[in-house]
Amino acid sequence: MGYTKKTLQELDLIDNFLSNAIASNKEINEPFYRLLLSVLLGKEIKTVRVLAQQIIPAATPELRGIRMDVEITEYEEGSVTNVYDVEPHLKDALHLPRHNRYYQAKIDGRYVRRGLKDFSGIPNLYVITITNYDLFGKDYMMYTVRNSCVEVPELEYDDGLQFVYFYTKGQKGGSQAIKNMLTYIQNSDSKNAVDEATRKMDSYVMKVKNLPEVEAGYMTLGDWIDIISEDIREDMRDEVTKEVREEVTEAVTKEVTEAVTKEVTEAVTKEVTEAVTKEVTEAVTKTVTEEVTKEVTEKNMKAFIEMVQEYHDTKENAVDKLRDIFPEYADQAEELAEKYWQN
Repeated sequence: MGYTKKTLQELDLIDNFLSNAIASNKEINEPFYRLLLSVLLGKEIKTVRVLAQQIIPAATPELRGIRMDVEITEYEEGSVTNVYDVEPHLKDALHLPRHNRYYQAKIDGRYVRRGLKDFSGIPNLYVITITNYDLFGKDYMMYTVRNSCVEVPELEYDDGLQFVYFYTKGQKGGSQAIKNMLTYIQNSDSKNAVDEATRKMDSYVMKVKNLPEVEAGYMTLGDWIDIISEDIREDMRDEVTKEVREEVTEAVTKEVTEAVTKEVTEAVTKEVTEAVTKEVTEAVTKTVTEEVTKEVTEKNMKAFIEMVQEYHDTKENAVDKLRDIFPEYADQAEELAEKYWQN
């Protein structure tokens, strides 16, 4: 969404810019999201790590990656036990259940290593969606969705997955504490801080809104993050693919034409022609795919480093995030950050 219709002080927690600004603030992001999750989910939250705008790239150039607004990873004794994907949505422009199904698959995929035999160690996953519209039309403040058995509803089916949809204006279900929190998320005004939890949330919000770097970055990064970053991989891939394909096609066409002119005679049959065409097509496809993959990956990493720097993060954090997002380039993360960081 855009941000020009509101001043920074008028932003609410359901607005992406404010939630991401809080998630990016290392001083308060952990206690803030620990408090938020404990109220909304009604359970104790232990040691957590918070990441904003976490990108999981696509497996191949023609597929789509994802960008999580806020990812919270909960640890116990050094091991990841729970993963929380928190996504505020202000517009009903997606088919959220299927959208979240895809997000869930991409998130879970990071915790399944090659050769894994025991899947019990995969952490629990909570895909949390917060909307200001009623996705299901039943006026509940929260809808908790878990997998179950149709034939035996009481059968316990523990796959560790939950989808939780919060409707900020809902009247049914939940608790008074959840209702207070959702009201504050919808309208993050101090007058809506009516209990201990929301008053603490309000203190965090006020602190972030008054940070000079947040105020400076509000107008410059707001629209860019929402409009550009979601499609940056697709746009970049299209551009690089076109350039590489033109260069490779010209070189391969010249080489093939010379070979065909020399070797092919009037005795060439339809079968031989089809075989040559297939061989050339496979060679071009392989060459283009290798070049595109290499170019797209480096440009993605360059764009990501620049986004981190514009968001007022540190080069060290850029290195850590590069290693998380592009594990195959982990050894080159420091070199790439140094190369593309604008001093």
